[in-house]
Amino acid sequence: MSEARTARTYNQRHVPRAYTPGGRRVSIYVSWSYPAEAGRSAADLDNRFSTMTEVRRVAWPAYEDPKWSDPYRFQQGIAGSLELFFWAWEPFQDFVEEVTGHPVPVYQRIDQAGFRTPLDERVLADTDVLFVFGLDHVITGQVAQPGEVEALRAFLAREDACLVLGPHHDVGASDDPSVRDMEYRHHGDPLVPRQQRFATYVRDLMTGLGVPVVNRYGLRPAVGADDRIAPLSTIGDLDAKGWLRGVTNFNFHMHLPHYAVTTEEPKAIHVLARQPIDTSRPHPFTEEGNSEFNMFLWMPPGGDRAGNVLLADSTIFSTLFGADDSLRNFWRNLVS
Repeated sequence: MSEARTARTYNQRHVPRAYTPGGRRVSIYVSWSYPAEAGRSAADLDNRFSTMTEVRRVAWPAYEDPKWSDPYRFQQGIAGSLELFFWAWEPFQDFVEEVTGHPVPVYQRIDQAGFRTPLDERVLADTDVLFVFGLDHVITGQVAQPGEVEALRAFLAREDACLVLGPHHDVGASDDPSVRDMEYRHHGDPLVPRQQRFATYVRDLMTGLGVPVVNRYGLRPAVGADDRIAPLSTIGDLDAKGWLRGVTNFNFHMHLPHYAVTTEEPKAIHVLARQPIDTSRPHPFTEEGNSEFNMFLWMPPGGDRAGNVLLADSTIFSTLFGADDSLRNFWRNLVS
């Protein structure tokens, strides 16, 4: 990576950005411990990311360019596949910087060198829109501290604040191997193990902030005749802020979380978009009669919270899975 890229994606130091009228300041916080994820044994079958070698084997020949396959240029273990995330987020960062006029820093909870960056005023002081990507495997034990929840409460007391939570999927939560196998065959991704559970950290934040949602499953979206992801089912009457203005679809990913609402209070949180499921492949969720899952949710301001809370999976902001005008409209709506 270039020096500019390294400084942009890995820098854990707080570098204040000047406030520009009309230009919202956007930050990304990745909830993982990089060493805990990269240090998992490739002999463990569950609850780990793939190695870069496994990615190359499954996706062959997509990653046979020397920049990916040369071990002297790109790590071939789990660390190599983690590096793909940074490459894939850069187009989103570039787009947001073009829209807002501000660079988009990426903070890791624990970075490659083992330095910890808690989610506190050092991250939040010059942020207007914060994305929290819940990509920590449950097994790594990332726990949100009370001070972090309080810092987010203070952040959300601002009328202009927006918090976008993206807990990733929860595949194979059942103790029944046959259920896990059904889930695996449903999503059809050989790089995802029979059990891959994410986002303890974001779940802690949601509990502390009173966000009545839990991430469940990893569901395969339906596609159309052109093999593009099926359009969203949107509820325009509830979208008072226009989050989905000009948006018909997100990008295709084989295993997306269902954001299950855990409250009966209809005004507490709004499901603004649902995604049709590929029902040709059985899954416990579809066997219960469901044909769509909750994809994008909005928790309007209320009580002492003046800011907005949104839920959208982190894959929506990764160009590993493609990006079109509809998706870029969504990005623009969130940060404008």
